Amino acid sequence: MDEYDDDQKYMPQEDDWDRDLLLDPAWEKQQRKTFTAWCNSHLRKAGTQIENIEEDFRDGLKLMLLLEVISGERLAKPERGKMRVHKISNVNKALDFIAGKGVKLVSIGAEEIVDGNAKMTLGMIWTIILRFAIQDISVEETSAKEGLLLWCQRKTAPYKNVNIQNFHISWKDGLGFCALIHRHRPELIDYGKLRKDDPMTNLNTAFDVAEKYLDIPKMLDAEDIVGTARPDEKAIMTYVSSFYHAFSGAQKAETAANRICKVLAVNQENEQLMEDYEKLASDLLEWIRRTIPWLENRLPENTMQAMQQKLEDFRDYRRQHKPPKVQEKCQLEINFNTLQTKLRLSNRPAFMPSEGKMVSDINNAWGGLEGAEKGYEEWLLNEIRRLERLDHLAEKFRQKAAIHEAWTEGKEEMLQKSDYETASLSEIKALLKKHEAFESDLAAHQDRVEQIAAIAQELNELDYYDSPSVNARCQRICDQWDALGNLTQTRNEALQRTEKLLETIDQLYLEFAKRAAPFNNWMEGAMEDLQDTFIVHTIEEIQGLSSAHEQFKATLPEADKERQAILGIHNEIAKIVQTYHVNMAGTNPYTTINPLEINGKWDKVRQLVPQRDQALIEEHARQQNNERLRRQFANQANVIGPWIQTKMEEIGRISIEMHGTLEDQLTNLRQYEKSIVNYKPKIDQLEGDHQLIQEALIFDNKHTNYTMEHIRVGWEQLLTTIARTINEIENQILTRDAKGISQEQLNEFRASFNHFDRKRTGNMEAEDFKTCLISMGYNLGENEFSRIMSIVDPNRMGIVTFQAFIDFMSRETADTDTADQVMASFKVLAGDKNYILADELRRELPPDQAEYCMARMAPYTGPDGVPGALDYMSFSTALYGESDL
Repeated sequence: MDEYDDDQKYMPQEDDWDRDLLLDPAWEKQQRKTFTAWCNSHLRKAGTQIENIEEDFRDGLKLMLLLEVISGERLAKPERGKMRVHKISNVNKALDFIAGKGVKLVSIGAEEIVDGNAKMTLGMIWTIILRFAIQDISVEETSAKEGLLLWCQRKTAPYKNVNIQNFHISWKDGLGFCALIHRHRPELIDYGKLRKDDPMTNLNTAFDVAEKYLDIPKMLDAEDIVGTARPDEKAIMTYVSSFYHAFSGAQKAETAANRICKVLAVNQENEQLMEDYEKLASDLLEWIRRTIPWLENRLPENTMQAMQQKLEDFRDYRRQHKPPKVQEKCQLEINFNTLQTKLRLSNRPAFMPSEGKMVSDINNAWGGLEGAEKGYEEWLLNEIRRLERLDHLAEKFRQKAAIHEAWTEGKEEMLQKSDYETASLSEIKALLKKHEAFESDLAAHQDRVEQIAAIAQELNELDYYDSPSVNARCQRICDQWDALGNLTQTRNEALQRTEKLLETIDQLYLEFAKRAAPFNNWMEGAMEDLQDTFIVHTIEEIQGLSSAHEQFKATLPEADKERQAILGIHNEIAKIVQTYHVNMAGTNPYTTINPLEINGKWDKVRQLVPQRDQALIEEHARQQNNERLRRQFANQANVIGPWIQTKMEEIGRISIEMHGTLEDQLTNLRQYEKSIVNYKPKIDQLEGDHQLIQEALIFDNKHTNYTMEHIRVGWEQLLTTIARTINEIENQILTRDAKGISQEQLNEFRASFNHFDRKRTGNMEAEDFKTCLISMGYNLGENEFSRIMSIVDPNRMGIVTFQAFIDFMSRETADTDTADQVMASFKVLAGDKNYILADELRRELPPDQAEYCMARMAPYTGPDGVPGALDYMSFSTALYGESDL
């Protein structure tokens, strides 16, 4: 076969040149030597070797032994017989073992191996080499051939003149082999003396050193490589894989040594972590031990500034001193956990810190620190609030004390005066009121004094530092307050003794003032109300005013009694003054109202009452007349308004319904018009009533919803509607007579019109008119319908009246008859030629038919080549329209 089939699983085919090379027997020589040396490198471990690769594997025994050595597994017991069947059985066991390793052997059978087929034997050995020497090579996520090639590239990258890109010509100069050896064992080759142009020396040097020092058998000859244009890839790969395995074993030993060093380094690192933990724990615990007493210090300060400084120190501790310690504590726990993890991964005993330095001990100490910190913060805040409270209370004490002291200034001198001894009644009364006001003021200040004493007491309870001065000032205030109380009592008793003589007069003055003031206000309000002008619009409003006035008059006897009682008080005062010779200098101190003023206002009220009575009577009569006018107008309007509405509806029905001939309808409508005109006197009478209402300035009428304007508009619409309806009937009669329309046709037109007048307005909308025409057999295009609408609705109102509808229908009937007559003439004149000349048409037809025909033919032209000629099709289209053809 041209290619080993199993090679496709591990190595892709490279190019056609590689396949052509297999035809050269040189490859077989290189592979035979390389594969033999490779097999012997493993068989010698079992104390044997092969000389001829295709002969020595024929019985399958050494083949099974080779597989056991390279795989490290036991194969099935071999057959020891010499017969061919025994050999085939052994080879099959070997091949089954290879297949069991996931290798698919294609076209390689036991018979070819037993028969000594060199090519098949070499293919089988190559498959084994791929599976057990190359497949498991893995470098940077590449494996097998690619992994081996990448390994070579990585190892030889630092060497100049070495560029490994494949497993054939890249190795011809020998520098690749030398670079691999020098990379791992630089003492074995002096790489600097090698030359790229001396491949034989390079190759022999590499092969000899590998065999002598690296225990890699010489699998190739330098001559075979240099003398071949392209060395065999499989041979080179097999040889290079031996270098890989040799150096990877050395690397494993180096790795083991490095691992020991790493273990020692880890142990040293662990020891250092232990020492660091002990030191860090000791420092942290010492810091906590020093800090807690500071946080537990609760010595208060007297001033807010000092306490704020303590708070600022505590904030500095929170911002500057504690955060590094928090970091140290966190780092300590991290180091401890890291150390324990490393010890556990190294199968070492867990680290036990010194007594009192466990993480739990540090956490407990830290918890105590935070507890003290929390308590200290709470104490600081409470102290600051206490000092704020003290400062507030002290300031409040000073303010209230200053206000009280300012108020008491001069009060003792005022209370010790004897001004009441020579005072008159009014002066005594004034002094008594003034003294009462002072006592009220004094009583009001009682709360302030009590507040001052309470504040001083609270300052003492809160240990205010300046309590002595506060207490002294508070005592002075209290002593002065007691003195003021005694002086007030003494003056009050003296005033009371003097007051007894004048008390009755004073009480009478007060009584006079209390009763005169509201009575005076009542009289002023009464005069204002009696003179107030009023505007009313209904009888109910004037009745309300009259009722209120009668109620007012009913109160006059009681008011007169009150006036006499007030004057009696004044008379009693005069009697006391005359009897006891009391000094009555001045007027009533409680009011400016006097008896003369009261009598004068009372007389004015008495005069205004009858005047008000007369005004209300006159207004009541006027409103009664207005109400009569309202009812009179409403009674007529409530009859005329519905009458007009009814007549409008009846006229509408007459104009739509079809009872009798047009002459009968016209006669009925004119009789109806006459009955309407005969109703005009009632309208005129209503106009007269309306004129009276306007002259009386009556603006609303609750007895009717009709206004004169509504009646006028309705009356005018009624007259206009009956006149228009009569005119429409007259026009219909003229149209009927002029067009020769029968009564039955008119009835049909009216029925069609009414049917399509969907809104029952007496007019058809454009769409309704179009629907009507279609229902009557018209098949309209847009142009034709537009033409018809221009006839029936020349003002473009969008509606069609019944008269326009009749005109159109009668005209259409007449046009159809004329068109039929013209077409009959056309056929006679045209004969077989199917067209006629326009002049011929004018000459032969009657004038009216010729005019009708030429008007219709204006938009059309005759057949090509015949000037002034009209063909049958154009003529028919002009007369009947396109829809009729």
